[in-house]
Formats: sequence, structure tokens, C-alpha cells
Amino acid sequence: MTTDPTEPTRPTGPAEAAGPTGPSGPTGPADASRPADPTRPTAPADPTGPAGTTRPTAPARPGDAEAAPRPGGTRSWLRDHSELGVCVLLFALGVLVLTDAFTMSVDIAQRGPVGPRTVPFVIGGLFLLIAVLLAADVLRGGRGEAEGGEDVDLDAPADWRTVLLLTGVFLGAAVLIGPLGFPIAGALLFWGSAYALGSRHHGRDPLIAAGLSLFTYFVFDNLLGVPLPGGPLMGVL
Repeated sequence: MTTDPTEPTRPTGPAEAAGPTGPSGPTGPADASRPADPTRPTAPADPTGPAGTTRPTAPARPGDAEAAPRPGGTRSWLRDHSELGVCVLLFALGVLVLTDAFTMSVDIAQRGPVGPRTVPFVIGGLFLLIAVLLAADVLRGGRGEAEGGEDVDLDAPADWRTVLLLTGVFLGAAVLIGPLGFPIAGALLFWGSAYALGSRHHGRDPLIAAGLSLFTYFVFDNLLGVPLPGGPLMGVL
């Protein structure tokens, strides 16, 4: 197609320069004076407001944070207060010791104010007191501090020699306490335990073991009124 040089060029108006308007075409300046078509969908409102500014949100109510469920629930609370398990164990031990002390049958004559039930009563009461105090401290937010790790070789084998020696010493004392009595069997028990745990003072350990055995026998037999077998030393002691 050729252009006739004799035909004057027609000037282009603003509406024609902007291009056609329609549902799919761009909208030119000529559309600014047209009324809005109610049938055409409009773009959703920008939640951020004009010029990219963020609209203020409503302040949170004080009760919203409390009403929100805590992550973990009861399991998380028990994990944070795991020391309560120790309190329950101590309380159960205290109840067991006191129950055993109350039901203890004392057939022997009590000598003085201290009897066979005195020590169980004291120990059971201490168990209950410590359990209550520890539980109160845990519920108030007290937490135990972790101790530093000891220099322990986890790859080292178990010391079965020491375990077997201690087992043999305890079994031997249980067998010999009847014919030899508590003073001699107790001395062998203390001495054998010290030897199994690594003590090699052969002149000092037997004397200390004999002293501990005689002291224990005297406290139980004479002060607490709990008779222990004396064996050959019954007439002497």
C-alpha cells in the first residue's frame, strides 16, 4: 500500500494515540471521563493501605495470651518439674518406714527412753520433711544446677573383680553371723569391704573394722534394745 503524497496527513487525537479501550485493552486518558461500569469487577482493596503503608491492627487483649494453649501442655510442665519425682520417692519411703515402725512388735523390754522404734520414727519423719521442702522449692521455681562431668572413661570395662569381692564378703558375713556372732562377722564384713575397694593397710584396717563392729553391736544391743547375736563373745560382751 502506497501513500498519496497529495493527501494531507491527518493529526492524531489523544484518544486515538492511547489506543482502543475495552475489557482486554489498555485504558487511555480518554477513559478518565467515562463513568465506571458497574458490571466490571474491581480489584480487591490493598490491606496495606495507600502508598504501601501498613494499617494499624487492633491491640491484643490481655486475656488472649492466657487463653492460648501452652505448647506441650501437661507433658511439658512435668518435664520442667521432673524433680517432683524425687519428692514422690522420698515421701513414699517415709510413709513405708513410718508404717513399718508403727506395726513393729516390740517383745523385748525397752531400756531407757530410746527403743527400737526411735530410729525408724526419726528417719521416716526426715524423709517426709525433706520431700515436702523439696516439693515446695521446685514449685516455687527452684532448679538444681547440673554438676560438671567427671573424668570418666566410658569405654573402660566394668570392674567385675570389685563387684565379685563385695558380693562374696556380704554373703560370707550373712553366713558367719550365726555361728560367730555379729562382732566377729561384722569385723570381717568391714575389713573385707575395705580390701575389695582398694585399701591395703593390713595393720590398720583390721583394727578399725573391729572397732566399728563392736561399736555397732553396743549401740544396737545396749542402747536401742535390739539384740544381735554375740556368738562366742556373748559372755564377754
